[in-house]
Amino acid sequence: MPDRPEIRLGEYESARLGLEQLTPRDVDRLHALQARGCLTLYPERTGWRFKADATVGVLGLDRIRLVIEPKFAIPGTQLMSWLAYALGAPIPSTARRWTTSPDGYADLVAAALLEQCEKLVREGLRRDYVRRQNLEPVLRGRLDVAAQATRRYGQLDQLHVRTFDRETDIWDNRVLATALKVALALTTSSELARALHGIAGALPHPATPDVALRALDRTRYTRLNARYRPAHTWARLLLRGGGVTDLLTDRGTAAGGLLLAMPALWEAVVRRLATETVAPHGGHAVPSSGRTGITVRGDVGNTSTFRPDVLLSCPGRDTAQRTLLPVDAKYKRYDRHGVSAADIHQLLTYSAGYTPGDAPSAVIIHPQPGGHAHRTLDVGSPRGRLGSIYVLGIDTHALPEQATEWIRSALLQ
Repeated sequence: MPDRPEIRLGEYESARLGLEQLTPRDVDRLHALQARGCLTLYPERTGWRFKADATVGVLGLDRIRLVIEPKFAIPGTQLMSWLAYALGAPIPSTARRWTTSPDGYADLVAAALLEQCEKLVREGLRRDYVRRQNLEPVLRGRLDVAAQATRRYGQLDQLHVRTFDRETDIWDNRVLATALKVALALTTSSELARALHGIAGALPHPATPDVALRALDRTRYTRLNARYRPAHTWARLLLRGGGVTDLLTDRGTAAGGLLLAMPALWEAVVRRLATETVAPHGGHAVPSSGRTGITVRGDVGNTSTFRPDVLLSCPGRDTAQRTLLPVDAKYKRYDRHGVSAADIHQLLTYSAGYTPGDAPSAVIIHPQPGGHAHRTLDVGSPRGRLGSIYVLGIDTHALPEQATEWIRSALLQ
């Protein structure tokens, strides 16, 4: 397990690093993360200034470990609950305080994977038919005549056979073994490391992370392997360095780091919240691209588009015709300051493009620790009303499932 000095800070906070604390390899790696918008690193006269953006997690460098704690919107007590909600995974028993382990987020995700792997081992790992080509003393399976003639020259003391047996050495299990190996490199808890090592012994040999990720991307879930979905979800999170498909735009970092982009997490949360809010009333989410997209043509360069984070299709009150409602996730403290002019312009474009002309409207959903809140922005002009923007603040101290009912009641009002 790594034994390096630890530097802890919160998202949007900064820390000074000495010249001796960063190797040239570390500087290159941090600059690569800076290009992805995860952090900022700039030189000072006597060292470096490291500033975390809207990113939390752990980053293991050559000489130090950087731990970035959630401070802005989602408290450490609830981060795993909101993350599990965004991923559609069951809330792990590790959904506890960030500070209960020295490594915080990395240990919690590793423990969530461990919990799912232990459950699969107790229930019995899935087996499937695997084709093998072996050298056996007796005939078993099908004789490989060509190999027997060219390699054994007619001798029958050893037989080249092809077998097709049910084994646990399949990709559903191998990707979990690979993720457990990555988790072992991240955790600093000796107890957790022993448990990870123990459960890894019940799984087949791991593959490389790149090969395992490609296998996960090819995985299709049926009734035979549906119970593997939660374990694969946490495995994918570890193998991508903190990101999952449709959650992060980047691919994370190499082994040794586990970073989570909080704006992307909040967008995933809002997509599920909005969809579950309108589902009981016959509503559902629809794509905001293609024929339903807002496009800009004729400018220099490629065609640009306006895409809300969620576009809801809701039944009309008085007619059979359905109406559209654009919803945008904003990872901003709109409980402390007003909505920016850029966001107002963006939401007015959505309302003009999707909602009825007599009642243009759009919704902003932002995190608000400590309680729910909502307000309505009425945008007018000398020629009349331009639209309404509903600003909803979601209490991130509560469980995410409790927010859907509040959103539903707020929108009905």
